[in-house]
Order: sequence, then C-alpha cells, then structure tokens
Amino acid sequence: MKTVNHWIGGKTVEGASGNFGPVTDPATGEVTTQVALASTEEVDNAVRIAREAFLSWGQSSLAARTKVLFAYRALLDANRDAIAELIVAEHGKVHSDALGEVARGLEIVELACGITTQLKGELSTSVSNRVDVSAIRQPLGVVAGITPFNFPAMVPMWMFPLAIACGNTFVLKPSEKDPSAAVKLAELAKEAGLPDGVLNVVHGDKIAVDALLAHPDVAAVSFVGSTPIARYIHTTASANGKRVQALGGAKNHMLVLPDADLDAAADAAVSAAYGSAGERCMAISAVVAVGSIADELVQKIRERAEKIKIGPGNDPTSEMGPLITKAHRDKVASYVHGAAAQGADVVLDGTGYTVDGFEDGHWIGLSLLDNVKTDSDAYRDEIFGPVLCVLRTETYEEGVALINASPFGNGTAIFTRDGGAARRFQLEIEAGMVGVNVPIPVPVGYHSFGGWKDSLFGDHHIYGNDGIHFYTRGKVVTTRWPDPSEAPVGVDLGFPRNH
Repeated sequence: MKTVNHWIGGKTVEGASGNFGPVTDPATGEVTTQVALASTEEVDNAVRIAREAFLSWGQSSLAARTKVLFAYRALLDANRDAIAELIVAEHGKVHSDALGEVARGLEIVELACGITTQLKGELSTSVSNRVDVSAIRQPLGVVAGITPFNFPAMVPMWMFPLAIACGNTFVLKPSEKDPSAAVKLAELAKEAGLPDGVLNVVHGDKIAVDALLAHPDVAAVSFVGSTPIARYIHTTASANGKRVQALGGAKNHMLVLPDADLDAAADAAVSAAYGSAGERCMAISAVVAVGSIADELVQKIRERAEKIKIGPGNDPTSEMGPLITKAHRDKVASYVHGAAAQGADVVLDGTGYTVDGFEDGHWIGLSLLDNVKTDSDAYRDEIFGPVLCVLRTETYEEGVALINASPFGNGTAIFTRDGGAARRFQLEIEAGMVGVNVPIPVPVGYHSFGGWKDSLFGDHHIYGNDGIHFYTRGKVVTTRWPDPSEAPVGVDLGFPRNH
C-alpha cells in the first residue's frame, strides 16, 4: 500500500511514530493509501528545520523570493491536471471542480509574486528638526497552517505563498483525509528553487495540531475548518502567545426577493448548494424566499436538482462526486431523515442514492427541504453536504432579521433587480462577504476572505491585504542625523561650516 510521508527540509521524511491513518477513495470506499501521523517530536523537528531556514530566508531579498514564486507559478500551471487528479482520487470531487480549486489557489500565488509593492514601507521626513520617521513590515519567523479536507490544494495556497513571500518559513499540517496534494505542492516548490526548510509538510491528527499550537518557535497559526475547532485553535494558540487567524463554519443564506429573476436564482441555488457536494464553507445551504415566489422557486430548484449527474470524479460526465468518508455521508443523511419530524417538507430525498458499479462509495444524492424552521437541526447546524433548506418570510425585513439572527456570518447573497434593495442589504446584513446576484461571493485574491461572528476567530481575514498584514509585523523607526556641517573638528566632509 502507498504511504504518504512528511516533507521536511526539502525531502521526504518517513514517519517515525508508527501511527498511520487511512486514505480512502470516496468513489469506491477502498482504502488506497496510508498517511504517516506525526508525533510531537516529529513536529518539533519540522519546526526546528523551519527555524534554521528562516535565518537566511527571512534576510533574503524580495527579488530572490519573487524569482522563486514566479517559477513556482509556472510549475503549478503546468501541473494543474496532476494536482487535480490527486484531489479527485482522495477527496472525490469531479475533475473540473478540482481544476477550479487549483486555479483559485493560483490567484494567491500570483498575488505573492507581486509582493514587492505590498511590502513597501512609509516615510515621513522632517517631522521635527532633522527627524524622519519610517514604517516597515518584517516577517514573523516560523508560521503554521492547519487546513481542511474540502480544498486540499486551494486552502494551503491561501496561506503559504504569502507567508513565504513575506519572508517567513512555513509548516503545513494538511488534512490527513486527503494529504497527497499538499505534498505535491511542496515538491513543486522545491523544483521552483525554494530553499530547503522554507516549506514543510507534516501530517497528523490532534497530536500534531496541539504540538504546533504549543510550540514556542511557531509565531502564528492559520486555520480553516469547523467552528468548534476554530474556536479551540484560537483559544489555545492565543494562550500560547501566538497570532491566530481561525476561519470557522458557516450557514450561508441566499435571500430571494419577489422581483428576482427566478430562473437565475434557481440556477445559482443549485450550483451554490450542491457544487463540490456541498462540502465547502461558502456553499449556500439556506434559501430565504420572500413573499409569493416561494412555491415557484422551490419547483424550479427541484427541476434543476433532479438533472444533476452524480458519479466518480474521474468520469467527465459527472457533475457531483461522493462525500469524503462514509461516516460523513451517514451524518449528512441523518439531517434529511430527521427533517420531516422537525416540521420540514422533504421535497427531494437523496439519502438512498447509489452509483452502479461503485456501490461501496460514499454516495448521497441531492436533498431539498422546504418550510424549514429556524429551530430545526437541519437549519442550525452546518451540514457540509448536498442539502438545501428553504425558509419562507413575508417581507425583506423579516428575511434580513432571520439571517442576522444566525450565529454564523460567513457569506450571504441577495437576488433582486432593485439596486436600492441590494444597497440596503449589503449595508444591513451581518456577514463578512456579500453577493448581489452572485451566490458564492468568494473574493478574488487581492481582496481578503473571511466572515463575521462564529465564522472567524481572530482579527485578520485570510489572503489579500489582511493576509500580508497577518504574516508581517510593523516596526516604526525614528531617526535624527546631524547636519554634515556639524561634523567634528578635523573631519572634512566638504560642507561649508556656515551651512
């Protein structure tokens, strides 16, 4: 059986703990690979090597860093398909979706290539008599990233390209469920010329995570995952004196007003709710239908959902793949099974779905729940699967109040033809990312990604300007130099003494 090992100091390092985790092909249910799970000592070794690499990388020129990053961007572009194939094999998403993931990660690499303009300092001259003040930003040292299973290439690329462009060294702890893409990213970075030890990949479970959170030489931690774990990461790392950005879960709403283009809204709801099998924190999982359009909207969503082709990710005709594990598949199904008892109308029940020839895969079909109550489990919890809840309100104000009452504040969207209503919505809604007739408002790389409330712990959003500020710290330098004409007697600098 294939073993995925650690990548430390620019080379493969075999796991020494004796502990391994299974990596499953979600389409077949077969365990195809095992991944080494690091001990605390192995994490310590990775951090030590990253710390040693920082001594030179942190002092390297911006020109040297960006030269590597430009070469890295070219290699990632040339290896899109190879990275996507690893994602399909271990995560299960369809190949086109995996390619889209790589493309979104490349946006942040491109931002990192232009880091020179983002790291420019500030200068104020003559703030007092011959006194100047400058502000500069410097790297932190060793920083760590802990990333989720649902985007095994994109989310790491949201972190380490900017971190290393700013002069830090990086220890990545990817999900142990689909670890191969992270190793491939590190191998390509070495091929691009990244010095050994600047980017390290350590696989593991809670033991490895806790070792990173407690390590005195880790200056900052970036995390993307569920809200309970994000809260734990933030609390634990902060208590250990670290800078933390911890992005948590979501329950993203789409408010549909009576004047909206219902065909466009239904198209958007289906792609946003069921794309990537719903395993993404920006998925639309709750549609709020306002007024009399609810019945028609639900019917249009149903008609489109019933046509989605579900199958293995490497089948080019598949539009949605399986879920990551059988346990997760069963958990998602439980929300659908319990929905009717909690007052919902089960319009589509996908829990009995299977694929011929792949009966042992982690399959689930598309589920659509109407008239969902706000106190039901299907609404309150982040399901992280292809289940769409429809809630109904009579007015815009009721819809906004419903959305703002959610403990999550990641992303939200409004569908309307009215510019005034859209303007009010983007100002009144309590969420970090807002779409107007755009169902998944993930910002482009040069704007920052992040939510509000229980969707974000820490002060900084990820990538964009916030990401650059997170991976650097400011320093202000105040200087006063005597005028050359005041040089000591006997030192002739060529300036007149009466200057």
